[in-house]
Amino acid sequence: MNFSRFVPALIVTLLSHAVGMHAAEQASCTFDAFSAPSGYTFSQVQGVSDDGIVVGQLIDNKTLQFLAFKRSASGVITEYAAPQSSSTWLHGRGGIDADAGFYQDKVNPERVHGLLLQDGKFTAVHHPRATNTWLFDINHLGAMVGSFSSSALSVRGFLLVNGTYTTIAYPNAETTYALAINDSGDVVGSYGSSRASNGFLWQNGTLTTINYPDSRYGTVLTGVNNAGVIVGNHLALHRDFGFMYEGGVFRDVVYPGAKFTMAGGINNNGLISGEIFLTSTETLGYTALCH
Repeated sequence: MNFSRFVPALIVTLLSHAVGMHAAEQASCTFDAFSAPSGYTFSQVQGVSDDGIVVGQLIDNKTLQFLAFKRSASGVITEYAAPQSSSTWLHGRGGIDADAGFYQDKVNPERVHGLLLQDGKFTAVHHPRATNTWLFDINHLGAMVGSFSSSALSVRGFLLVNGTYTTIAYPNAETTYALAINDSGDVVGSYGSSRASNGFLWQNGTLTTINYPDSRYGTVLTGVNNAGVIVGNHLALHRDFGFMYEGGVFRDVVYPGAKFTMAGGINNNGLISGEIFLTSTETLGYTALCH
């Protein structure tokens, strides 16, 4: 998902370089597709934890309210709305019952706040120098990543460990979204200064650009597991096409017969989560094992 489509602190030393690219091939995947609960439509299907729980966002078909959801490995979907929110997202899940997301303020709709659900307990997360905070993911050690902004013209990423924020910002980029983190502290996301997005991998302060070959509108990396396997999407106008990236090789994640397939996350067992667009309006969620 490309967050630039909707809506100096401490900058660590960043050394950027492009990785070698190879032409993409199609991954061999075994899919488990699932529908939204009655009365709802999927808005976004994002991360998946090692125990197979998928998180994301639903649209209430009657009220058009945006609600977060969690889907258990057995297929039970639970809706969730943050306190005093007009819209709620869950984006990443790590460890035992730890969910990361964000919500739009009902009283001040222009404000976005990060949220952490730990054992069902809600905690708002606010970057100390920001008007808006997005929380995207949490790893098994409790390290979190997200993005923050103090103006409409600049969005930067962050790593939050034991209450300490480290800024992750690609040099001279207008936006940097830190979207996922593994247990080694590797962070993936996207950056950009125009309509096109670039994927990045951040490791100990070093930024590496990872872009899908010949993607006209850019690349967004949405997940990384402990084996270093990355998932993301390459962009074409209003369609995002999913892929996995491993060992310098891109493999497309394609649901047979779908209009397009998006990748939301990947767990440490190699299970990929995301959304299938059968048509422009008919969607399914999925988990898949691909190689």
